[in-house]
Amino acid sequence: MATHDLVKLFDQTKVRVVWDDEKEKWFFSVVDVVGVLTESADYQLARNYWKVLKHRLTKEGFEPVTNCNQLKLVANDGKRRETDVADLEGILRIIQSIPSRKAEPVKRWLAQVGSERFYQMQDPERSIEQAVKDYRRLGYSENWINQRIKTIEIRKGLTDEWKRSGIEEESDYAALTDLMSKVWSGMTTREYKHHKGLTSQNLRDNMTNMELLLNALAEQTATDLSKERNPEGIVEAAHVAKDGAEVARNARADIEHRLGHSVISSDKAIDHIAPKDELPFNKDEQ
Repeated sequence: MATHDLVKLFDQTKVRVVWDDEKEKWFFSVVDVVGVLTESADYQLARNYWKVLKHRLTKEGFEPVTNCNQLKLVANDGKRRETDVADLEGILRIIQSIPSRKAEPVKRWLAQVGSERFYQMQDPERSIEQAVKDYRRLGYSENWINQRIKTIEIRKGLTDEWKRSGIEEESDYAALTDLMSKVWSGMTTREYKHHKGLTSQNLRDNMTNMELLLNALAEQTATDLSKERNPEGIVEAAHVAKDGAEVARNARADIEHRLGHSVISSDKAIDHIAPKDELPFNKDEQ
């Protein structure tokens, strides 16, 4: 399991986070988040608070606590020590157990830092105006921006259909998205990102125009097929998703035959635009 340690700031308070390549998730230091919520500058006090709370919640059978992992994170003394971490969903549920005036601001901050995948999987519609401004600021072309915004709308239509089919779990959204990616591109999302040399960056923000078009063709076709067939549950939805992706795969094969080369590119955004800041939605959209 490859992990990457980072430190994020909430109101100048450090919160240690870890990106897990295998699980493709952000994990947050529970003690650090507890320290923010309890407004304790003393790490030991925050640690003691979490120890007591963890004991109580464990006795109550609170699932996010029982599912907590331990990872070696860099402590204040520079040494790596075993530390309780939880993914975004677990952290958000732990926050609900801590009375704090900072609960809502922390939730919003956590969502901004680590939940791009979650929101883009289940409800990828963004503030379009702000997205356009962000993409322009980063140097994307107007043609690419227009296409990218359209793909967000198409993705939203597909996820609405998945919801209508009874899909609720994040893991199911990920599985369906991976299935479609594998069928039309020959790679899962993780493999596709590896092909482009990406880690936690947003895959679609690093697609070429042609890649965006083919992915959108797969998703729009799957959406229209779903409206016709009315699938119920993950199995039926998967059949529809596969059929939609096959249309894009066939289109890709025809295009490549005529061009004489693959349209699946290893290029990423930084190869074409100035690396001024981080991409606007760069935390792992499928």
